[in-house]
Amino acid sequence: MKGVVAVSLLGTQLDFVGKRVDRWHRWRPNVSLVSQENLIINKLYLLHGSRSLRLAHNVAVDIETVSPETSVQLVEVNFDDPWDFGEVYAKLYDFCQTIEFDLDNQEYLFHITTGTHVAQICSYLLTESRQFPGRLVQTSPDPSNDNKSVGQLHTIDLDLSKYDQLAQRFDIARQQGESFLKGGIETKNLAFNRLISQVEKVAIRSSAPILLMGPTGAGKSQLADRIYQLKKQRNTLQGDLVVVNCATLKGENAMAALFGHTKGAFTGALQAREGFLKAANKGLLFLDEVGELGLEEQAMLLHAIENKKFYPVGSDQQSHSHFQLIAGTNRDLNACVADGSFREDLLARINLWTYHLPALRERREDIDANIDFELDKYSQEHGRRVRFNKEARVAYLKFAHSEQATWQGNFRDLGSSMIRLATLADTSRISTTDVTEEIARLKSDWQVHQPSKHSSCLISILSDEQIAHLDAFDRQQLEYVVTVCLQSPSMAAAGRVLFDVSRTQKATINDSSRLQKYLAKFGIKWRDIAACK
Repeated sequence: MKGVVAVSLLGTQLDFVGKRVDRWHRWRPNVSLVSQENLIINKLYLLHGSRSLRLAHNVAVDIETVSPETSVQLVEVNFDDPWDFGEVYAKLYDFCQTIEFDLDNQEYLFHITTGTHVAQICSYLLTESRQFPGRLVQTSPDPSNDNKSVGQLHTIDLDLSKYDQLAQRFDIARQQGESFLKGGIETKNLAFNRLISQVEKVAIRSSAPILLMGPTGAGKSQLADRIYQLKKQRNTLQGDLVVVNCATLKGENAMAALFGHTKGAFTGALQAREGFLKAANKGLLFLDEVGELGLEEQAMLLHAIENKKFYPVGSDQQSHSHFQLIAGTNRDLNACVADGSFREDLLARINLWTYHLPALRERREDIDANIDFELDKYSQEHGRRVRFNKEARVAYLKFAHSEQATWQGNFRDLGSSMIRLATLADTSRISTTDVTEEIARLKSDWQVHQPSKHSSCLISILSDEQIAHLDAFDRQQLEYVVTVCLQSPSMAAAGRVLFDVSRTQKATINDSSRLQKYLAKFGIKWRDIAACK
């Protein structure tokens, strides 16, 4: 049978003897520890400060009286500040290092009833980390025992793996968080599920900026909103969700909209405005299409993220706002840094947690579940339950999973498609005729947004995925630029045609450099175009 070795701190208040004739009628933690009928402690390390040496001796004498089997070893441990975690942990750790643990023959207990809360927490940490390879025990008074000095003993088991029910509750909470972030949709795409699993952890544990990247319609806004709702549920923030589409912030109004302005700061500023950053104080700020911000706004945003303060337009008084940032973009921000349209230091600051949301065509196995989600959403909003008949669903899914379905607008396309089908369906059932007409419409819409015939070289230069990620404006402009390049003998010649007006207004003309930077935004080099001639 193993011997028992215990470690305990002297309780300067609870272990105090007081009137010696009364001491056996009072509960004292360390005397109670050795008075338990079913526990024989062979050795007790009693830790005390130098000022409490007399009390420690008195307690040791009483311990030997009630438990002759217990050998008490007084150990002097002085804490300059008993509420300093670093000092208390270090000195208790050093004490543990002096013990020659014999786990084959001895069982070890750490008594955590006495000492400050800091000492008790440090005792827990030392035991949980196995620096002290034993169990935690706690004594307390026992109202049912006529002998008040004995009390009762509780053992604290730190092996959480034994608590299956507790572990299951943790798992359920995590799974509920992930399901919430996915809108309750049972997604099957492994990469997306792994992404959401990590986002759930980051949303709960971190307040650092999050960058959501992906094509338009991939669900960046919806995910940002769900992250906010999840953080709100878990009480990790108290403020509001403020959503800003940076593509709408242009010119001099962009700075005022973001950072606020004073009355009369500029023409039309009839009254002061707090701005989006201030409105997001203690909450979450979602900057969608962050790549559209101007360089000046980017610089001020970086300062606000790092310092939690900024100057409203027209004010010499700083405004403060503690917000978490989520930024969304469909652009390649690294390419934007390369062409000078996005600040490298800002990207480095918001790039700690970056997640690339895949396009719908990369998650075709999730189309089925998203169809049900969209139809349920329609039913809730319109009070009318609509479903496919069997043949219609098979026909729609066959098309949706095929290469013919390019899903250029991603989940927005799918959501719009379900709204049209549900609205036009008779008798609350979507028929094969409805599906046939909807497929024709989708194909027509996607054909309109396909690159025009004269962009065949553009198709050779960029992948289908890169082209699909281009906005209609960028695609049309890039097609024209490529056409001019194909018709020109050199980059300089193409630049003279493309910059025919602005070049005359520059002191130094460098058409080739300007064209090179423009093409670099799309990852295109002159030799790529030359190869198509």
